[in-house]
Amino acid sequence: MVSSSSTRKAARLAQKGKGKKVRFQGGTLFPLVIIGILVAGLALIVYSRVSRPEADASPPTIDDHWHVAYGFQLCDMEGDQMLSGTKEEADANGQLISSQFLRTGVHSHDDGVVHWHPTTSAATGHNATLGVFLDVYDVTLTDDELKFPDDQLNGAEYIEGETKCGDEDGKLAVAVWNNFTDTGDPTIYTSDFNKIRIDRNSMVIVVAYLPESEDPRDIEMPPWAADLPALGALDQAPTNVAPDGSTPLAPEATTSGSTPDGTAPAATTATTTGG
Repeated sequence: MVSSSSTRKAARLAQKGKGKKVRFQGGTLFPLVIIGILVAGLALIVYSRVSRPEADASPPTIDDHWHVAYGFQLCDMEGDQMLSGTKEEADANGQLISSQFLRTGVHSHDDGVVHWHPTTSAATGHNATLGVFLDVYDVTLTDDELKFPDDQLNGAEYIEGETKCGDEDGKLAVAVWNNFTDTGDPTIYTSDFNKIRIDRNSMVIVVAYLPESEDPRDIEMPPWAADLPALGALDQAPTNVAPDGSTPLAPEATTSGSTPDGTAPAATTATTTGG
């Protein structure tokens, strides 16, 4: 049984403790140090996010206008093939029909050339890939199959293990040259085709379905690759497409055979609409 004297001592101690503040050992220094560390850490996180380079800082940028020669070499078709259509068609309201072209600004002009002038980050920097161009034309390319929509090459399909090249099994490969003037062997890709980077102007790309026995390093550039500078010179940035995809009225035409200031040009150069 607890003695009454012990009870009285406990009561006196409790009475002395009333109104006293609990202090950290060392006074207020410790909590101030903790707060300082937290503030410094938060500042470092904010700085790192602000100073981090943008993912699309590398070329191509929306200020670039590149041209890349391309072609399809298919074992059951003679010669090199290209996609048709410019994807610049608009509906009755003046809106671009091709949502993929509107999203990226990437397309071709029935000339075997990819006209790469990005209008959004969807086609800049590390987003600039072969798959972006193929998506504009609804071409499917995976590690083991190549499929064209009905409006391209009659909807041809090439599936490894199913589509034959004569009596042989066929295989997919993509050959890439960094420049149309390259004379050495191309870089050969056998997978991840859609991720192939478009990282410089004047590249050449060939998507091939060839007999299993053939060496992809023997793939040659399409014949129009040699004309890439001339084909690119015929191109100009699209001036008749607004950022929202509408096609406003074309600017007032100038007198035929004269420049906007009325002087006669030194030479006549053919141009195409769109980019």
